[in-house]
Amino acid sequence: MSTLSSASTASSTVRDSTELVGRILLVALFLISGLGKITAYEATAGYMASMGVPGFALPAVIALEVLGAVAIIAGFKTRIVAALLAGFTLATGVIFHNNFADQTQMVMFLKNVSIAGAFLMLVANGAGAFSLDARAAK
Repeated sequence: MSTLSSASTASSTVRDSTELVGRILLVALFLISGLGKITAYEATAGYMASMGVPGFALPAVIALEVLGAVAIIAGFKTRIVAALLAGFTLATGVIFHNNFADQTQMVMFLKNVSIAGAFLMLVANGAGAFSLDARAAK
């Protein structure tokens, strides 16, 4: 019986570690992109304006990307933050990658759809054991 118990514990550790690594990999793009928007603020605001998005939205975008990424990594309010990031990711895909005649833009749009799907998995399943959410539930 102890062999089964240790196998189950090892399996849980692998699963829990994989969930944490998955959360980090999922939001690395958002963290890096959000920080990059800070250092290229004017250029980013100009690009957003050229696509019909007012520049005054940029601080909210930066906050969502950076703070959202940190929250997902930490597993803090994961379901809420993941839902916000899923919506944001779909909206940015529609706004910025809507030229489906351009194969690169189509791929970028589908990338956004795939990322949104991963966020929806977090909405459904939560962050897992290695998270502040799990700690708060104890």
